[in-house]
Amino acid sequence: MTSHYLTYLPKIFIMDQRIINLYDEYTHKPLPRDEFIKRLIRLTGSLTAAMTLLPMIEVNYANAAVTADDELLTEKITYQGVNGEMKAYVARPKKDGKYSAVMVIHENRGLNAHIEDVTRRAANAGYLAIAPDALSPQGGAPDDPDKAREMFAKLDAQQNLQNFIKGFEYLSGRKDCNGKFGCVGFCWGGGLVNQLAVNYPLLKAAVAFYGRQPDAADVPKIKSAVQLHYGALDERINAGIPAYEEALKKAGVKYELYVYEGANHAFHNDTAAGRYNEQAAKLAWQRTLDFFKKYLA
Repeated sequence: MTSHYLTYLPKIFIMDQRIINLYDEYTHKPLPRDEFIKRLIRLTGSLTAAMTLLPMIEVNYANAAVTADDELLTEKITYQGVNGEMKAYVARPKKDGKYSAVMVIHENRGLNAHIEDVTRRAANAGYLAIAPDALSPQGGAPDDPDKAREMFAKLDAQQNLQNFIKGFEYLSGRKDCNGKFGCVGFCWGGGLVNQLAVNYPLLKAAVAFYGRQPDAADVPKIKSAVQLHYGALDERINAGIPAYEEALKKAGVKYELYVYEGANHAFHNDTAAGRYNEQAAKLAWQRTLDFFKKYLA
């Protein structure tokens, strides 16, 4: 078991934490956009300043680091969920063979260019990687993030969980899968990773980035090894760390826990400059790959 509450990294970008917290409230409460803009204007002092700052805190998928796919086989597939057809993006090395599988689970905006890029990163590391779109039963992730937020509010938690479990069942039927399963998720997806760890006993490695923790009473059900990444400035999510870690220890679950000083919620997402922390993101991703190598070999 490993617990590192402070990973010292130089700050490469400084922004008023109140603005970061406001954006977090906007994306997770949710806070209506007009109210978000009004409060942002109050914090920045003017409409001009607010509109100048806005692109730095909102996601822009054009800023995603595009991972080369020259050595990869990529495809968009569908599989049957419990309440409709599920869409997913799949990537793996071109070389024929059987690969351990890694499910990549998106934030609360649905499958997008950034998550497809992360999926290719996993594939380039030697895995059969799949990224399902949770919003598939409603037609798929829209381009409008506010519309996506409304769609997420309509998801049935148990049906959604089963749709992702169905993704592992789909993988098990592929000739290029060796039956070893891991997953990594971010924000909303990090919370889902924790739920999969509780509810899918065939999972071997679960990596959650700043995700909501499961109920402590459910932690003894976890059979996989767990790796957890948090930004030290993410007070909302971090409030659940102590109870989760205590439950992991009591249950004897193999886990690693890292908290990155100076990093915010969503520090791994390179499409939002205001929250992205390059050094924390790269370190956390390397730890993720090392973890998968240990438990999915």
